[in-house]
Amino acid sequence: MPNAACWFCEGKMLNNTMSMEWNFGSYRLVRRKLPLLMGILNVTPDSFSDGGQHNQTELAVQHGLQMVQDGADIIDIGGESTRPGATPVSLEEELRRTIPVIQQLAKQTSVPISIDTTKAQVAQQAIQAGAAIVNDISGFTFDDRMFDVCKTATHVGVCLMHIKGTPQTMQQDPHYADVVQEVGDFLALQMQRCLEAGIAVDRICLDPGIGFGKTADHNMALMRGIPQLHQRLQRPLLIGHSRKRFLSRILGRDVEERLAGTLGVSVALAQLNADILRIHDVRAVRDVLVAWDSLQPTS
Repeated sequence: MPNAACWFCEGKMLNNTMSMEWNFGSYRLVRRKLPLLMGILNVTPDSFSDGGQHNQTELAVQHGLQMVQDGADIIDIGGESTRPGATPVSLEEELRRTIPVIQQLAKQTSVPISIDTTKAQVAQQAIQAGAAIVNDISGFTFDDRMFDVCKTATHVGVCLMHIKGTPQTMQQDPHYADVVQEVGDFLALQMQRCLEAGIAVDRICLDPGIGFGKTADHNMALMRGIPQLHQRLQRPLLIGHSRKRFLSRILGRDVEERLAGTLGVSVALAQLNADILRIHDVRAVRDVLVAWDSLQPTS
């Protein structure tokens, strides 16, 4: 079922008061009272927190459907780990991991499915299999053919993320003079490149790339800078903070003990008006946001 506190709709708009809409095909996604929730479905053996848990098609489909039941508004499927130092996988292996899962989920849920990839061929085949969103951690910089794939597939949403370096190099002492300004510059440039390629602006969502070539201080500055990024970019912002290493800096916890930190940051992000949260623990995040919202003033 859709997230009760957020909203997603297939095929129609409920009113004309929305802003920051992410529109593609028959979908209109918009942050209402609370952020939308993008459930993470890694079909990999080596992702940083859930590697190997869902790397069989049947297990992955079951988990995806459970996240929908728990309130996910989007399911994001990735077949290549992008944790710091991760080993790249071949095109053939990434396709083998992701396409069967997308095909089966697309038949069993109307929630939009996102393909998390930097490869244009994977994106193209995922769209043919039923994916409605292309989520590229490189912001279309690793494979320029992404522009043509997403221009041609006019019914598909696009999420552009910022990364400094590659997953193999990104955490090797990253530096910024002003991380919010520089990440904003990159996202504005890549969005402009999409527009020039013929990808409509309302199909685009932006992600500052928490943990991708940033220190803990950079990550926290970017999250505090959401209002500034919103004002400058005028597009929905997706934040992927779930279970990430910067929480160890705050809490001193290993990855298995970062749920409480993820929940606390989720509430803070809701207060900062983040549009979409990319998370592992859909039910827990949904519950904490609904509970928090229930105590907000009703003016």
